[in-house]
Amino acid sequence: MVQNQVFELIDDEYEQVAFGHDAATGLRAIVAIHSTVLGPGMGGTRFLDYANETDALIDVLRLARGMTYKHAISGLDFGGAKAVIIGDPRRVRTEPLIEAYARFIDGLAGRYLTAEDMGTTQADMDLIAAHTPHVTGTSRGSGDPSPATAWGVYWAMRAAADHLWGSPDLGGRVVGVSGVGKVGGALVGHLVDAGAEVIVSDVRPEATAEIVERFGVDHVATVDPAASHAAPCDIWAPCALGAVLNTDTISELSCAIVCGAANNQLATPEDAVAMAPTGIVYVPDYVANAGGVMNIAEEAGGYDHDRAFRRIEGIAANVTRVFDRAAAAAEVEDRLAAAAPA
Repeated sequence: MVQNQVFELIDDEYEQVAFGHDAATGLRAIVAIHSTVLGPGMGGTRFLDYANETDALIDVLRLARGMTYKHAISGLDFGGAKAVIIGDPRRVRTEPLIEAYARFIDGLAGRYLTAEDMGTTQADMDLIAAHTPHVTGTSRGSGDPSPATAWGVYWAMRAAADHLWGSPDLGGRVVGVSGVGKVGGALVGHLVDAGAEVIVSDVRPEATAEIVERFGVDHVATVDPAASHAAPCDIWAPCALGAVLNTDTISELSCAIVCGAANNQLATPEDAVAMAPTGIVYVPDYVANAGGVMNIAEEAGGYDHDRAFRRIEGIAANVTRVFDRAAAAAEVEDRLAAAAPA
């Protein structure tokens, strides 16, 4: 790719985009800092085998912008940032590579705080912490954010159900969970406990088999992941990769509510417009999946699990507040504008 094509992808709204490369370990990483108006940029590191560097750059830019919105609407004093490491973590992850990545993060001098995300682990965060203080979610802090994210999505679903059906009770509701990794799997547990009927899908057959074995066929059924968005259900919860709401899928939805953990569920801003005439209640992903960052924010002053999870339950109130406004973006832009220097 020639240089000018790379920079054409980066809008002026981004404060900094840094590329990290270490020949000895094979590290190829990108950090995108969207905004530090509210505080240092904070967001997880995604370790993924992207098809090419352009896809990686597009993903990290979209994710960083989403983190700005997520922190702003959750009342957190962090900015929006994200990072990606390019490669299959099952094949290329090594301690020297993670250490090289930690040094890259340390060179950003605290403008970016990293955390666990798809493809990275708590062990990675602990190793990073040995080389830089600019890391969150270690075993000595708030730990793996996945359970907190799942807890927040569950409370977001309750608020959406109350908005649409007049009750937050999910008992008897049919919920489709697409992607049953660490977040999706934990979410299934909360739904089963609430008495919901759950339909699960995942591109990894072994993942859905494990979920069915854990919870039993009386509570959990499976569906082809390629058709998960079209499976008839009350609530559809995309919990894997983003861009699942697009020109191909929106017209095929067979649910009343979309509320999931995946980031950037709308493929383009225009897809938000396309959702409107469907009558489907859409919970913005940056509202529903904020539990992980709210959990990390509790590290300030000493982490307390129970206090953190009580705070995460407040996502239900955030969802209700968003529904009461014309658009979630209006609240975010108001707060960013108020915090911006004159």
